[in-house]
Amino acid sequence: MTSADGIKDMVRTRYGEIAQASDACCAPKSSCCGPSETTVSALKMGYSDADLAAIPDGANLGLGCGNPQAIAALRAGETVIDLGSGAGFDCFLAARQVGGTGRVIGVDMTHEMLAKARANAASVGAANVEFRLGELEHLPVADNTADVILSNCVINLVPNKPQVFREAFRVLKSNGRLAISDVVNTAPLTAELAADNALICGCVVGAAPVAEIEAWLAQAGFVDIAVTVRPESRELIATWAPGRGVEDFVVSATIEARKP
Repeated sequence: MTSADGIKDMVRTRYGEIAQASDACCAPKSSCCGPSETTVSALKMGYSDADLAAIPDGANLGLGCGNPQAIAALRAGETVIDLGSGAGFDCFLAARQVGGTGRVIGVDMTHEMLAKARANAASVGAANVEFRLGELEHLPVADNTADVILSNCVINLVPNKPQVFREAFRVLKSNGRLAISDVVNTAPLTAELAADNALICGCVVGAAPVAEIEAWLAQAGFVDIAVTVRPESRELIATWAPGRGVEDFVVSATIEARKP
């Protein structure tokens, strides 16, 4: 078994490499995407051509497993926090929706990703977006700050997922809402897959069952909990580790909930 600290170190190193690479990789090393593939991946996740045209060059690294924007129903003037913001893809899309009176805070634990995101923000003059260094279990954000929390295929990478949801609850305002895309486990992994460290960074090994996610959200205090599995995502997930059948064990889902 890999320790929690060991998992964090592996994830931080892997996504630091992705941030620095000219050919961003999606999930495990075996499924490396060339530049054109990042667009294909984003379209499969549910983003539009208009979304891709609206973000800075370099913000789309082909990472993720869905489109949390589609369920967020963002409104002008809202404050949004993106958990595991990477190069800033979802932050920049959210910033357009909340407008100049709104605010977007991206949180990521990888220095290289933060540098890339900040450079992207500077390149387009995104004054209502900021990026902060931090772990999702200990958010660098004050209580009752956000109207909406977004996240795209990141919480599965965190060893202590219940703590992430407790932190999300803390930083949300009353009636604040979660709009998350992530992978969920649908069947026990084989011993071979479970022992593969590359599949930890590849958003497979750390996926939790729907029932556990629902329980953690309820224990954190959330209501109106809805975890909706997206079977059509299996086609995309199959590309993360071609020929290994990971799509038989994990699938993308949307996770929604509200702080009373």
